[in-house]
Amino acid sequence: MKALLVPVKSFREAKNRLAGALAPAARATLARELGEIVLRAAHEMDKYVACDDGEVADWAIAQGAIVLWTPGLGLSGAVSAGVEYLGRSEFDAVVVAHADLPLVSDLRDFGVDGAVTLAPDWRDDGTNVACVPATAGFRFAYGPGSFDRHQSEAARLGLAVEVVRDIALASDVDLPSDLHLVRHLITAPTTNETREEQDRR
Repeated sequence: MKALLVPVKSFREAKNRLAGALAPAARATLARELGEIVLRAAHEMDKYVACDDGEVADWAIAQGAIVLWTPGLGLSGAVSAGVEYLGRSEFDAVVVAHADLPLVSDLRDFGVDGAVTLAPDWRDDGTNVACVPATAGFRFAYGPGSFDRHQSEAARLGLAVEVVRDIALASDVDLPSDLHLVRHLITAPTTNETREEQDRR
């Protein structure tokens, strides 16, 4: 059994590095939309959201996710606690995905049994998606350089590492220069909507 765990911070505090490009309300809306994309990528997998914000918790429940309340733990602590909890809940593996991957569509097949699977960002610096054995005691350490640290943690546990380099998993939204990845999600109608509009003309 495999679960998806998505850590989500307060929408009011999300994406501060985009402040020069987007107003606060637009950053909050973007954070919700990106999070919904990632949760949809679970498909029939059980999905969990680790958070310490009531608004995020309500949003997660509306998306069909189970809330793991992790106040005061920070990103790494919240993910580590969430994975530990899921291991006690009889899951074999947990896929941890950041909530800002606009191109991701399906995470069901991500991960290799008995190994640590890592998908770094396009800079090979951060860890956008990871799959770990749920009861391995894996210690997450996010922030700059986390891709290297997570490989070292796998070695400490004697676990093989599989690295997945995929544009859909590597493309996150941290900086104003990343916004081109989501412009079509914010402003462009879907193909079906475009055709319907054309048909009405």
